[in-house]
Amino acid sequence: MNTPAHLLVGTALFAKADRRKTYLAALAGSVTPDLSLYLMVSVSIWGMGVPAETVFREYYYSDAWQAVFAVDNSFIIWGAILALAFRLGSAPLMAFAGAGLIHLALDFPLHTHDARMHFWPLTDWVFVSPVSYWDHRAHAGIVGPLEVMLSLGAAVWLWQQFRHHGIRVATTAFMVMEAASSGIWRFIF
Repeated sequence: MNTPAHLLVGTALFAKADRRKTYLAALAGSVTPDLSLYLMVSVSIWGMGVPAETVFREYYYSDAWQAVFAVDNSFIIWGAILALAFRLGSAPLMAFAGAGLIHLALDFPLHTHDARMHFWPLTDWVFVSPVSYWDHRAHAGIVGPLEVMLSLGAAVWLWQQFRHHGIRVATTAFMVMEAASSGIWRFIF
């Protein structure tokens, strides 16, 4: 799924209306599995001047990049963080880990050739799904609108639960980004 959808769903599921820290933790957990991708792409394209086509067609699939993705997209690591959160009784850490795990659970069935090693370090096995959130050759024309509807539902729920102006602005911004990014892949790939 697109990152804005993860932000909306993760915060809708794990943020608590009366606890600012759980909202921020859920937000952080929702984005963390994608952070390395954004950082490496940004450094490569804007810092090193590498063409975007090279980054997404070569670097993305390199062993080095896949090794990084294996760490931040591992159900094993995120599960360990959740277990630690329960052990400590930390609601913000539970929100962080829960949102990260939901991110992975939603990504797992929606990545084709761009899939990650979700069970690292136990195995480097990759589930190559026949369904993609971005590749129209793999049903993105169906998945994309479903993702937008799920995001919209999460956004409406967040608006109802959170009266804080900043959270409502963030929710609206994430929904706008999701609506914009959901269709952009057809023009790029």
